Amino acid sequence: MGVKKGDDEIHVLLRNRKVRHDYFVEETIEAGIELRGSEVKSLRASQASMSDAYAASKNGELFLQQLQINEYPQANCWNHPPKRERRLLLHRREIEQLAEAVDERGYALLPLEIYLKRGRVKVLLGLCKGKKLHDKREVERKRETEREIARELGRRG
Repeated sequence: MGVKKGDDEIHVLLRNRKVRHDYFVEETIEAGIELRGSEVKSLRASQASMSDAYAASKNGELFLQQLQINEYPQANCWNHPPKRERRLLLHRREIEQLAEAVDERGYALLPLEIYLKRGRVKVLLGLCKGKKLHDKREVERKRETEREIARELGRRG
């Protein structure tokens, strides 16, 4: 999907487009994720869904919950449970700041993308605030006027 050139080559495995439609993304954070081998194989084969996924704090650690990574058929008896909790790898200070924002300020911590970076699976988390219906309508109205302007400029140019 998206590949950057240079040292930090990124290959996007999974993208959650619905988050940007339903939420305002205030801040993004890159985190590592603790996975088993069969989970990595399934992710590389695009056998996953993160439509209901979110991150939650528990015992001073962050866990990604409701991320469905389907079983890898060739893994046989070493397969993983599809919707297990997966630990996120962040510094303690970052975990405390994110947990505070979620608990006290009413934000949600949602995964935006899962990608490969230098052979490691990473998660792009977004600190999100929910959109109201009128906000969604306003964004759609702006998008539509931009399309009309681009269409008119295309006809003239």
